[in-house]
Amino acid sequence: MNPSKCAFGVTSRKFLGFIVRQRGIEIEQAKIDAILRMPERETSTNFKSLQGKLAYLRRFISNLAGRCQPFSRLMKKDVPFQWDEACDKAFKSIKSYLMKPPVLVAPVPRHPFILYVAAQERSVGILLAQKNDEGKENALYYLSRTMTPNELKYSPIEKLCLALIFSIQKLKHYFQSHNIHLVSKANPLKYVMAKLVLSDSLARCRKRASSSRLLADHPMPAKWELSDDLPDEDVLVIEVTPPWKMYFDGASHKEGAGAGVVFVTSEGEVLPYSFTLTQNCSNNMAEYQTLILGLEIAVDAKQLPLKVYGDSQLVVNQLIGLYEVKKPEFLPYHNYAKRLMGWLGDVELEHLPRKDNKQADALAKLASTLSMTDKKHVYQYVRVGSYHQSSAMMRMTCSKKKKTTSRRFLKLKKKIGDNHWLIT
Repeated sequence: MNPSKCAFGVTSRKFLGFIVRQRGIEIEQAKIDAILRMPERETSTNFKSLQGKLAYLRRFISNLAGRCQPFSRLMKKDVPFQWDEACDKAFKSIKSYLMKPPVLVAPVPRHPFILYVAAQERSVGILLAQKNDEGKENALYYLSRTMTPNELKYSPIEKLCLALIFSIQKLKHYFQSHNIHLVSKANPLKYVMAKLVLSDSLARCRKRASSSRLLADHPMPAKWELSDDLPDEDVLVIEVTPPWKMYFDGASHKEGAGAGVVFVTSEGEVLPYSFTLTQNCSNNMAEYQTLILGLEIAVDAKQLPLKVYGDSQLVVNQLIGLYEVKKPEFLPYHNYAKRLMGWLGDVELEHLPRKDNKQADALAKLASTLSMTDKKHVYQYVRVGSYHQSSAMMRMTCSKKKKTTSRRFLKLKKKIGDNHWLIT
């Protein structure tokens, strides 16, 4: 034992660059001052130094990945270094946070943990806390990370599940030996456990969550009081992107029947689809089939928040409950459309005048006048159960009018023609 490296009977001590006291673990003031003294207009060399200093203190800074999001552009190769206003604002926010740094405490045995999960647009943040004997919440651990390009496409509830998976992976030693109270704006556990069909990411979330003793406190009160050691309540706010819009229209006449569906993404990208129905039907029947096609695409693309617009008063009003479904042949379509809307969850249906639905109308009319004799076209089969429990087969030919570069629909384009849809 080296006496020069030992200390006995002291109230505080520097250890691995941090100050360990009876009340908890603190950041050494010299490391805070090193960041506070850095110039606000950073250079490339100083920026690399800043990255190293922040990485060392990452466990003490809430949502560090979200705070450093404006810096991500500066980290890419072959990109000119330009310190803009967003970077300056983010740097000032970090400096302001470090003026009152949190104190991390050691866990108290036999006391449950409190887990805060937050999902912002491009990052996830985690806070593990615990109440002491006096009932005051103390922070134990801060975690955060940025999302990958594929994870950015997740819905808000899927991003919350991603945050939950991240916390279980990083804090596994805490989760296996303690009860965890989960606190969030939404309840990812209820969503994952109640959903019948799960994507790969949600299936992983269910598997990991089932191995931990998690208790969800939901809904979280709007004015949740955090202790002074837990600043930045804004980290718990979910930034929700605008929902997608779907316009649909069906057309039927003596030359044939067609369907047109147009998606407008939250970024403004337009995704048009056109379908030719090889069996003649009424206009209202074509409208129902078009709506079902669009909802199926939305389900396959995992686009949960959706605003649907159509110019058929009958179809729209029947689905929102203003009109009664009187014709038996419409019931299977009506029931299946309602089921699809239930799977999506957050769907708003609204009637739109025909003059405001020109794109979908043009696609439907174009598809209804096409003669599909080329074997290169793709075929789908829809099995429709009738009112008398018998079934009829209607063959549908799908013609994609415009190639889209959206990655979300790459799998969809491969599946078209191989699916068999069952409507009961």
